[in-house]
Amino acid sequence: MSRPVSRVVIIGGGPGGYEAALVAAQLHAEVTVIDSDGIGGSAVLTDCVPSKTLIATAEVMTDLASSGELGVNLCDADGDAASAVNVDLARLNARVKKLAADQSADIADRLRREGVRVISGRGRLESPSVVLATTPDGTHERIAADAVLVATGASPRVVDTAVPDGERILTWEQVYDLTELPEHLIVVGSGVTGAEFASAYVALGIAVTLVSSRERVLPGEDAEAAAVLEQVLTRRGMNLLSQSRMESVTREGSRVTVTLTDGRTVVGSHCILALGSIPNTAELGLAEVGVDVDDSGNIVVDRVSRTSVGGVYAAGDCTGVLMLASVAAMQGRIAMWHHLGDAVAPLDLMKVSSNVFTSPEIATVGWTQRAIDAGEVAAEVLMLPLATNARAKMQGITDGFVKLYCRPGTGSVVGGVVVAPRASELIHAVSLAVAESLTADQLAHAFTVYPSLSGSIAEAARRLHHV
Repeated sequence: MSRPVSRVVIIGGGPGGYEAALVAAQLHAEVTVIDSDGIGGSAVLTDCVPSKTLIATAEVMTDLASSGELGVNLCDADGDAASAVNVDLARLNARVKKLAADQSADIADRLRREGVRVISGRGRLESPSVVLATTPDGTHERIAADAVLVATGASPRVVDTAVPDGERILTWEQVYDLTELPEHLIVVGSGVTGAEFASAYVALGIAVTLVSSRERVLPGEDAEAAAVLEQVLTRRGMNLLSQSRMESVTREGSRVTVTLTDGRTVVGSHCILALGSIPNTAELGLAEVGVDVDDSGNIVVDRVSRTSVGGVYAAGDCTGVLMLASVAAMQGRIAMWHHLGDAVAPLDLMKVSSNVFTSPEIATVGWTQRAIDAGEVAAEVLMLPLATNARAKMQGITDGFVKLYCRPGTGSVVGGVVVAPRASELIHAVSLAVAESLTADQLAHAFTVYPSLSGSIAEAARRLHHV
C-alpha cells in the first residue's frame, strides 16, 4: 500500500522557505509556498545579494587604490596620470537590483520546475493544519497541511526618533535607490551590517562617519579581527565615533543631523540606520494556535526546527537563532527532513561558518576566543599574521591573519578565524576540520598550493603540532 502524499505549506519564500520547499519536493511532498515579498526574500532582494554586489564593486575600488604598489599606473587618454577614479552609483545600483531580481526569478523558476506551487500573498495559521492564504486582490484560500513551516524573516529595526524617509535617512534596504554618491554618509550601528556598509562606501571614495554605541567596531566578532578592521578603515579615512549612542536623526533639506545622547551632533548628506532587526511574526496567527514566541517576538524552536505546536516548524530570521541565510536554509531543510522521515542531524551552531564582508573580510567557525578566555573550552591558540605569506606579499596584502584553536590533548581543531581578502572562501578548510573533528596534524598534512593564502592555514596547523 502506497504512503499518502504529505501536504506541506510554507509561509515565506526566503532561504528558509525555498530551500525547505526544494527538500520537501525532492521527498515527494505536495508543497505550497505562500510569499508576499518575492521569492528569495530579503536575502536575495534587499540584503545579502544586493549588499554583496555593492561590495564587489567596492573590492575593485580597493584593489585600484593599492595598484600603484604593484606597478600599475592609471592614465587618462593623453597618457597623463589619472587624477581620480570614481563610481557611477546609478549604474552600480541598477546592476545591484537587476542581479537581485534575476536571482529571485531563477529560484522561482526552480521551484516551479520541481512542482512547487507558489502563491503571491500572505499566509496566516488558522489552525496547526490549515493555512489561510490572502492574495493582494483580497482573495482567500484555505490550504490543508500536514506540516507548516513559518519562514517569514525579519525587517530593519527603526525607532521613533530616527524615521527613514527613503531619500536621505535610509534603512539598509533602501540604499539601492540612490543615484548619486553621498557627500558624507553617516552609518549608525557598528554591527555586521553597519561595518559592511561603512567599509563599502569608504572604498567607493565617500566620506563616512560610523557611530558606534560600543567600544569598538563589530563587538560580537573576534576582538583581534575587529581591531584589524578598525585600523584599516580609519587608515582609509573613516571617522569612527565609538561609545557614542544615537539619540535622533533629523533631516532639513539636503542635510541630515545625527544627535548623540551626550549632545554632540554629526551633520552629513545621508544616514544609514543599522540598528538591528525585528522578526516578522505579527499577524501570523501564532498566539491563536499556541506557538510560543519569546519577548523579542522570535518563534521558539528546537534544534530540528519544531515549535511548541506539533506539525508547525519555523526557520530563519523569524526564529532569532543565528541570522544568516545559510542557517535559515539549513533550518528549513532540517524541518522537512524531520517531518518527512528522512535522515536528519539537529542543527549544530558550532559547525556554522560565518563571514563579515568588509575589506578585509572576517570569517569565523566553531569556538571563539571569547569562550576560550572565559574557560568555557580548553584550547590552544595559534595566530599567524598574513603578512608572512608569500602570496600575500605578491598581492600587496599586509593586513589580516589566520587563527586556529585546537584541543590541548587530542589536537582536534575546534574553531578558527581568518581575516583576509576572500576570507569567506578560505574558512572552508577550517570549517571541514571543525565539522569532521580533524586534528591540526590532519589539517596540516593536506596539500595546499604554493604560493596561496590557504597555505597559511596549513602553516598555522603545522605550528600546533606536538612532538
